Amino acid sequence: MTVANTNQALHRLAGIDISAAGPRCKMLIGDLDGDGRAELLLVQPDNRQDVRYIPHQVQCLTAYDLEGRLLWQTGKPDNGAGSSGSDYPAQIYDIDGDGALEVLCVMDDRLQILEGATGKVKSVHPLPGKEAHDCIIIANLKGSSHPSDIILKDRYHQLWALDSSFRLLWTHQGNVGHYPWVFDLDGDGRDEVMAGYDLLDADGKQLWSCHDLEDHADCLWVGDVNGDGVPELVIGGSVTVMYDRDGHELWRYEGSIESQHLALGRFRPDLPGLQIAGLDRMVREDDGKGLRGKDAMFLLDQSGQELWKEERTTDGWLTIVEAVSHFWKDAPDYILAYRRGEAVLPALYDGYMNVVARFAEQGYAVHGDLLGSGTEQVIIYTDELAAVYAGEPLPLEAVHPGRQLPQPKRLYSSTLYPGGEVAL
Repeated sequence: MTVANTNQALHRLAGIDISAAGPRCKMLIGDLDGDGRAELLLVQPDNRQDVRYIPHQVQCLTAYDLEGRLLWQTGKPDNGAGSSGSDYPAQIYDIDGDGALEVLCVMDDRLQILEGATGKVKSVHPLPGKEAHDCIIIANLKGSSHPSDIILKDRYHQLWALDSSFRLLWTHQGNVGHYPWVFDLDGDGRDEVMAGYDLLDADGKQLWSCHDLEDHADCLWVGDVNGDGVPELVIGGSVTVMYDRDGHELWRYEGSIESQHLALGRFRPDLPGLQIAGLDRMVREDDGKGLRGKDAMFLLDQSGQELWKEERTTDGWLTIVEAVSHFWKDAPDYILAYRRGEAVLPALYDGYMNVVARFAEQGYAVHGDLLGSGTEQVIIYTDELAAVYAGEPLPLEAVHPGRQLPQPKRLYSSTLYPGGEVAL
């Protein structure tokens, strides 16, 4: 397939049968066995999971390699698995610092740590609260050389912070949003926590709050957007706003109805600073009004000025947008948009709203450097199939066999509401 606006092609590296994992799984990726290339971990929720207040639990975990071999399965798939409209409480990360990845999950009403290579249980811990199961956030609250603290949360109201020994450090109640983002904003070696509209220090003390925002924070990003050498925070909720690290609002974009997803990147190399891609959910289908849902992508410059906004001519209101870096060597960042509705296939968009690559399958998407090649690959997956795409015809082999692939923060902070950070 020839890609518009580039001399390179889109290559389908593999099609993997993942049906044995069961329906409605979320895919995580990481080098589970340390062989130098990533594996696929399919996380299925139990049949109690719902979009909002029902307990979030993992029903089954299934690991595959890139050849499609089923490596291990913990739990039993359930055809009645719950909804994919909220986060699944599972992450892949080396939580104990031993050089090998673990799987962290909430399963059977407990926090479980599994060996990544085999799925065997390494340790089990009680939840600090009955509803501390909405998602899992890895943080560095103690100033360690290796982030090893854990934040758990309920759906909308409370956080619980645990140290590396799973002891409660502190708890916080407030409008905590979907997926808090942690980042060392002041350079003291300890993470601050952007918990929805509230910034907390590493001890859980509230430092400041956003003002004049409604609903809750859907998406949080950190990066040096304006090029002043220090990080800013971009928050998507009722509107899109940018704050400096001291709590001063720098700009506000009110050209959206519901700022559901954001992605920071260098989508337009001709412009200074970073650009902010976003998704405006203009018409919902779940509000009881009987309307056909519709959303639209937009792009802002470093000052919050609109560069463009999509004029949708098709139905679709559940789009997710993410930033993809290094899909081709020396390429700018692209906007990955998927779950756009049956009439619009997942695609990569450039900073001018052009489609530069369109994938052949509908489905959810994950992306990362699966082989240690220095470029990212995109996986489009359904209940049955995982299709692996790259910008070049790569063999499905580790570039550095036997050398553990690093697990970047973006991959151990997996969420349905993608936030993130751009390196300073």
